[in-house]
Amino acid sequence: MEELNAQYWDERYRNDDFGWDIGSVSPPLKAYIDQLSDRDLKILIPGAGNAYEAEYLHAKGFANVYVLDIATVVFDNIRGRVPSFPGNHFIQEDFFAHRGQYDLILEQTFFCALDPALRKSYVSKMHTILKPAGKLVGVLFGHPMNADKPPFGGSLEEYEGLFFPAFQKHVFGPCYNSIEKRAGLELFMILKNTDDF
Repeated sequence: MEELNAQYWDERYRNDDFGWDIGSVSPPLKAYIDQLSDRDLKILIPGAGNAYEAEYLHAKGFANVYVLDIATVVFDNIRGRVPSFPGNHFIQEDFFAHRGQYDLILEQTFFCALDPALRKSYVSKMHTILKPAGKLVGVLFGHPMNADKPPFGGSLEEYEGLFFPAFQKHVFGPCYNSIEKRAGLELFMILKNTDDF
């Protein structure tokens, strides 16, 4: 498998080779964001790509939204669409090297972009950078996909084996409001950070 580094991702974005990108905030995350009342939450979107969720949060008045990605091209895309997004809220680095503490982390196609060998490290890192009782909320592909390149899929059973006991399950199951072409293929999760991991 090719090394999934910054150069790899920049090349895919330059070539418009990102079929997982739906061009707007995903309906499951939009619905979740729409019920949030605390505009001061510190929110991270890792592996954010074109970061439509960050754009949507910014438009709704959330002031502490941070966008993290290893690629560089995506930040130009976001700046072009949302010039008022704070420049110091763009973080260009490897997720696993990131240090910070967040109330909420939104997962949208980042997990599926990582080499599956890193999934346990992903869970451990999420546990570390979420504040106590912080939430990891997002969408995962709930079916087999590519074996040699992103996006990588999986199953609910596999994911439950990874995320617990690091997190407490609030919601983890089939997505009821996916876009039409992904209906029945996505899982939605709301997980709360725990102390017993």
